[in-house]
Amino acid sequence: MSQAVDYIALTKPRILPLIVLSGLPALVLASGGWPSFSIIVTTLMGTCLAAGSANSLNSYLERDLDAKMERTRGRPMPSGRLQPGRALAFAVGLGVAGVAILGFWLNLAAAGIALAAIGIYVFGYTLWLKPRTPFALMVGGISGAIAPLIADCAVNGRIGAAGWILFAIVFAWQPPHFYAIALFNRDDYSRAGFPMLPDRIGEAATRDRIVAWSVVLLLATFLPVVFLSVSWLYGIAALALGMMLLVRGWELQARPSRETARSFMMASLIHLMGVFTAMICDLAFIAR
Repeated sequence: MSQAVDYIALTKPRILPLIVLSGLPALVLASGGWPSFSIIVTTLMGTCLAAGSANSLNSYLERDLDAKMERTRGRPMPSGRLQPGRALAFAVGLGVAGVAILGFWLNLAAAGIALAAIGIYVFGYTLWLKPRTPFALMVGGISGAIAPLIADCAVNGRIGAAGWILFAIVFAWQPPHFYAIALFNRDDYSRAGFPMLPDRIGEAATRDRIVAWSVVLLLATFLPVVFLSVSWLYGIAALALGMMLLVRGWELQARPSRETARSFMMASLIHLMGVFTAMICDLAFIAR
């Protein structure tokens, strides 16, 4: 049982709610109503497996660096609980399963996007950019926001407005969220040798970018109201959540500390979960 828990930990399962919450409304918007239960399950399952593969491959490739950081040295491979070869086989198996499910039960376009996302995250982000530049996040963020694109393709065989707009929301959310993590885990990342934004431009400039990206995120959350069939009931919720996040950002600027950075990071999680939950509830009311 403990070994199964270690394998699951490789996939970083806390991302699964984000995949479900961003993929489900994309399916509804792309379909013009609620799609069949089989399409929902197949799309979200394939996407989660592909994401789990990318995260597991990331864990495999960064196992030695994870051993240097306090926050990650207890993970399955750095702690010695899981052999790297088995972890690699598990990661590849997840990727094959996820891409196969999307390709055989849905379409090749959805499968291709999932495969591209794995490649971008593993080769573009983990191997190439992350060890070299603090701006690697802008490439890694593509993979992190991929669920709406897969969902749109699963329904229509191509990416339409719904996929791109929800992709934009998740993409804009990632910089302020991960810059806050870089602030309160700065020493840990330095021990592993990762070039993080606070080390390159300073903590004050990083906090400024957190607030600036929070404004971009607030604007992005209104795109569904303007361009998609989402009502102002969702818009009101998006405004309230966006202002909550901005207040946390201003608090981070006014009282900079690891505690306020951590508080902003937690607020950003609540914000994104709240935005997509409000969107799903709105769509459930409109497309019932």
